[in-house]
Amino acid sequence: MDHIIEVSNVRKRFGSGSSLNQVLDDCNMTVERGEFVSLMGASGSGKSTLLYLIGGLDRDFEGSIRVCGEEIRPMKDEKLSQLRLDNIGFVFQFYNLVMNVSVEDNILLPATINGKKKSALLGELEEILKITGLTEKRNAMPATLSGGQQQRVAIARAILGHPQIVLADEPTGNLDSRSGEEIMELFARLNREKNMTILQVTHSEKCAGYGSRIIRLENGRVIG
Repeated sequence: MDHIIEVSNVRKRFGSGSSLNQVLDDCNMTVERGEFVSLMGASGSGKSTLLYLIGGLDRDFEGSIRVCGEEIRPMKDEKLSQLRLDNIGFVFQFYNLVMNVSVEDNILLPATINGKKKSALLGELEEILKITGLTEKRNAMPATLSGGQQQRVAIARAILGHPQIVLADEPTGNLDSRSGEEIMELFARLNREKNMTILQVTHSEKCAGYGSRIIRLENGRVIG
């Protein structure tokens, strides 16, 4: 088995004393390379918290999380940042676009921050614009786009550089049903054609059905 994500005996608490909130409690799960997994559970079950821990956005937890074979909690900040830049794409419910630069520049932003030259990325950029249906919008400003189009920009930005993993937190939560379906179809295509491992948090059974497997959380534990 090729575990690209391994979560072992993870506990996560917020607060202290009488206000202590145990969000994750002895949580265990694995995701195989090339899977499209949906993480589901009631509000407060710990799904988004777990996603952020897997992405290394929070390392204040007990237990073990391995991503691409690397234990992330003891990593030095520089190494963890490089792991994220090289191997993980993030997609959030709110698109987090830079509103005063074009679609193309939004997509290229993380790679250029990582020291890559725009000229070296143009071939891949053209392919990603085509896959995401944004070729004709490459010079547009985000404010002129629909919500679905803005989320496509966020996805294009996340997959530039062919990361091994895409982590998506309620990627359709801010979209109408038709736009949400288009985003899910795009994820399914990326998983199928690019073999990208996708782990999405969703409250929608319909969106979860686009994946190959569902993991359910209840009271901070995996129940199935």
